[in-house]
Amino acid sequence: MKLGAFSISLSVRDIKKSKAFYEDLGFSDMGGSGDDGWLIMKNGETVIGLFQGMFEKNMLTFNPGWDQSANKLEKFQDVRELQKELKAKGHKFETEADETSTGPASFVLIDPDGNPVLVDQHV
Repeated sequence: MKLGAFSISLSVRDIKKSKAFYEDLGFSDMGGSGDDGWLIMKNGETVIGLFQGMFEKNMLTFNPGWDQSANKLEKFQDVRELQKELKAKGHKFETEADETSTGPASFVLIDPDGNPVLVDQHV
């Protein structure tokens, strides 16, 4: 199973304060502006997303079709294939990708400790 690029999506109260904090840790802007409630930051190969008012809990995020720099991969396992494989293993989903669609789609499942796991394909 190839889940794609990994990041942690953080639910933040004040995106400007969070951005400043992570800049102090060596992170720089990678995507988004923060003006619309989200910002992606990177330090080396480590990627974090800052999201204000978009979801309640911090979330593990995987992006099939992308490398750690959000470059499109030529070959990757489609999100719908991943979903089918996980369903066959008995996993339950919070949200599901439409298995009749193509292109961008996502699903969310919850790990045994209540942590949301988002698999979000943008290509």
